[in-house]
Amino acid sequence: MKKRIVLVFVAILLLVLLVGPFLVPVPPLEGTRPPQALADPDSQFLEINGLNVHVKTRGQGEPVFVLLHGFGASLYSWQAVMEPFSQLGTVIAYDRPAFGLTERPLSWEGQNPYGPEAQVALVIGLLDHFGIQQAILVGNSAGGTVAMQTALAHPERVSALILVDPAVYNGGGAPSWTRLLFSTPQMRHLGPLVARQILTRGPELIETAWHDPAQIPPETIVLYRKPLQAENWDKALWELTLASRASGLAERLKEFSLPVLVITGDDDRIVPTADSIRLAGELPNAQLAVIPDAGHVPHEERPAAFMKAVLDFLKTMTPEG
Repeated sequence: MKKRIVLVFVAILLLVLLVGPFLVPVPPLEGTRPPQALADPDSQFLEINGLNVHVKTRGQGEPVFVLLHGFGASLYSWQAVMEPFSQLGTVIAYDRPAFGLTERPLSWEGQNPYGPEAQVALVIGLLDHFGIQQAILVGNSAGGTVAMQTALAHPERVSALILVDPAVYNGGGAPSWTRLLFSTPQMRHLGPLVARQILTRGPELIETAWHDPAQIPPETIVLYRKPLQAENWDKALWELTLASRASGLAERLKEFSLPVLVITGDDDRIVPTADSIRLAGELPNAQLAVIPDAGHVPHEERPAAFMKAVLDFLKTMTPEG
């Protein structure tokens, strides 16, 4: 009798685990709009590798800078340095898949647009679209990860890297067993609800990214929240979570022979400042710039000091430098 009771209990538990998640309502998002309806006058939408990508460009000539934002951000993260970069050459900022106003497909053929390989291919696709042979990739946080992966996969297309508080040693993807769990029909049903937590936690995350949250301009919060009005942003964010995996970059640092500038705020509470200092020491050809009174996004918080570090780095890449 006792064994039968245990079996019945286990059966009920399995039934709850298998069916219960589907009983949780996932109401559709309200008030979302097509990305183009949220665009700015200087926005461009380019078809790259079958994806409608939101891009902004400024300047002309060489060098060419491609700006890759971090997790939860968009090309708006670079707005304070777009003009200074344009004084040096051509600058291209774009919204990475699952973020900003770039298209968020929920089904596809072939390569997963949210996966690391497609993220690298998108950078190369942008360069090809503009007829650019080589560029300097500027990546913040997870954008730095994509920049480094691109340099490894296509070294002939990347002349230098500027890594801003890059995520190399910490994170980069969930363990494989977790991804298997997240990929179950039950978690795919609940996933958008998990992604929607960014609606309430977003301001807190932005404050964590800054050294002094009191200095965050009100429009920064508005611009970070703007892409959360785009259609399917929650489902796409979950797809990105499913596609993410550890980068393995920490084991390949000796393969980077190109010039690298590592920039970090002295008070980064997301990617510890010590990690960026360590990275600059382990890369074969890297320089380090620590921005005082800055957190995880020094290009937003201390744009003048950030650009000075960039200029000093560029001088070392020229014969007269």
